[in-house]
Amino acid sequence: MTTPITPASWSHAEAFVPEDDVLAAARARAEEVGVTPISPGGGASLRFLASVLEARAVVEIGTGTGVSGLWLLRGMRGDGVLTTVDIEAEHQRLARQSFTEAGVASQRARTISGSALDVLPRLTDGHYDLVFCDGDKREYSAYLAEALRLLRPGGVVAFDNALWHDRVADPAQRDEETVAIRELGRTVAAHDGLLSVLLPVGDGLLCAKKVWSPDDED
Repeated sequence: MTTPITPASWSHAEAFVPEDDVLAAARARAEEVGVTPISPGGGASLRFLASVLEARAVVEIGTGTGVSGLWLLRGMRGDGVLTTVDIEAEHQRLARQSFTEAGVASQRARTISGSALDVLPRLTDGHYDLVFCDGDKREYSAYLAEALRLLRPGGVVAFDNALWHDRVADPAQRDEETVAIRELGRTVAAHDGLLSVLLPVGDGLLCAKKVWSPDDED
């Protein structure tokens, strides 16, 4: 068994891909409004996923002030469109400011204000390359069900906070959010139609690829 990673090594990995001034400004806005954005390591992982997938269409649940959206957009194709959903219109206003500062064309970032579970059913089946979930942890299982419908074969769903401040791995922690994330992990790991991995970046990034099946050709 490998030696557990030290805090110094974890910090080194988190900072391996540095953030620029635009991301720093988006993080500052997040702090001002009490939003906790994805970590730099998690953001770099999202950019990597979007790039590997050559993503043209991405759904984000939890816009925040645009930190994760910036990372996603930087990995997507130049003609790719990010559809980002958040219940807080003010947060989305700040995110649009972040996107503008980054030089993102307005047509590449579609912000929709509302509850994710109200908005997602209106999006097109099988159209998306990547779905990133960072909304209400108690709704994560419902987001998974929507993501499986929205993703094309080979698409990826990713969940932030999959370790939830070290609570998920501790069976004594039984609060509603921890239980929901723990159950999501079990569901994803056992799902025959998903190829999954739990990355220990940031607060944990659970990723799963929608596996191709013959039915997908119908």
